[in-house]
Formats: sequence, C-alpha cells, structure tokens
Amino acid sequence: MRNWIIALLLIFLVTSCKTRNAARKKDRRVKTDSTFVLEDNRLPKDINQPVSDKFAFFEHVLIQPDFEQIKISSKVNVETGSFIPTLDATIYIEKDTKVWMTLQAFVITVARGIATPEGIKGQDKTSKTYIDSDFDYLNNLLNVNFIDYKSLEKILMGRTFVKINDSQFILTRNAQGFKMASRVNQKIVTDEKTREYKITLQYDKNYDLLAVNLKDVLTPDELEVSYSNWEEIKGIRLPKSVKIIIKGSKSSQILLENTKFDFSRMDTPYSVPSSYKKIEIQ
Repeated sequence: MRNWIIALLLIFLVTSCKTRNAARKKDRRVKTDSTFVLEDNRLPKDINQPVSDKFAFFEHVLIQPDFEQIKISSKVNVETGSFIPTLDATIYIEKDTKVWMTLQAFVITVARGIATPEGIKGQDKTSKTYIDSDFDYLNNLLNVNFIDYKSLEKILMGRTFVKINDSQFILTRNAQGFKMASRVNQKIVTDEKTREYKITLQYDKNYDLLAVNLKDVLTPDELEVSYSNWEEIKGIRLPKSVKIIIKGSKSSQILLENTKFDFSRMDTPYSVPSSYKKIEIQ
C-alpha cells in the first residue's frame, strides 16, 4: 500500500518536464579547458561568465505563466526498491485552487488524490486505505521542509520553486545558459524545523528551468529535479519530461513523460468510500 501512496504524492510534485524543443537551433561547440569555442570562429565564451542584464533574467524566471487550468496526461515510472508498474496519470491543475490526479495500472484505477492550499489527500484503491494530511508528509517523503501548495504548483508548471535573489545567489552564464548558485547556505525555517541548503539552479538560454539541486548541509539528504523537452503550447512554455532523484535516508527516483496538454476544464471527483481505512501519519 505504502508504495502506491508514495507514488501518488511524489507525482503531485512533478507534473512537468523534457529539455529543449527539438526544433530549437543549437550552437555547435568544441570544449577546451575553461572555454567553449564556437565552431563559426566567433570569440570563445567563458563557462562561468558574469551576467550583465540581471533584470531580464529575474523577470523571465520569476514571472508565473498566465493560465486558469491545465490537464496533463503522463506516463510515470517510480523506483523505490519495490516493484511498481508503469502508471498512466491524469493531472489537472486549477491555478491557486487545486491539483487533482488519478493513477491507472493496466487500465485499472489504483490511486487518486487531491492537493489544495490546506493540504493533501490520497487514496489507494488496491488496499482500500487513504491519507488526509498537511504538506509535512510530502516534505518528509522528499527529504525537504519547504513544500507548500504554491511551491507545488510552480514545480508542476516547471517554474522556479525556491526563493532566489541577487544578494544571496551568484548568477553566471555558461554553455547551457544560466546558473544560479547560493553564495551562502539558504536557511529555511518552518514550524517543525530549520534546515540549511546549498542550492544550484540551471536554466536554458531562453530561461527554461533545466535542473534544481538542493543539498542539506548537515545531513546526506539531497533533492535533484531535472527538466527537459520544453515546448510552447498556447503561449505557455511547458516541459514534457522530468527526473526526480531523492537521496538520503530514503532514496527513490521518479521518471515522468507528459504526453498531452489540454487547457479545458474538467470534473475532479474525490470522495473516500466509508469502508476505507485511514492511515495515520506519524
């Protein structure tokens, strides 16, 4: 049962992702020591070159997309050390309101869940159990302490989901695009605990988010999220694949391929049968 709940809640954190549109033109480079030399004989570019127009960078990576709702169809593979078959997921997001999803295996619905600003709910139809919790449970699964509804929604849309600023991060330009690295450990304080992270973010040349790495400075806990195959659909940049790696006392991996995006409204039924048993979160 726990494997299905883990799959459900972790996928809530992912709905987005694949790197760079295949139609996008790429500069051809030859790597040499500390520089990348363009094959068209233009001047070499330093791997960690300072960025002069920081305003344009922050404007692009911090502004959230304008949408009302989006439906995403996905193929999901979850690796936790126990066998979980490939899952078909339908994820529906209503901005600032809810994230709803259902999971199927072999055309059979096995799990369903919903996240709102108040918390998360999930049910496992294979074991007739359910959970009803705040975001602490999801944070515990991901080995972090900062996930709330707003950050969850940003992750699902492939946007910057951690706080960044010019004073505590170093912004440089490299061969891929842009890199943001914390110059000091980032302290995140919640009601339950205070943790400090080293944070690195990588962006494409057109500001698509490619990767986020958060490393707890006091424990082995580490979270890596990488995105790829971004496409523009109805004016919104959306990634089609994601890879999430959780390291530490709990280690697991999620691979998600988004196959279809739809911006129409849909029904999101969620109710727990009276015969289901509630799992208490410890």
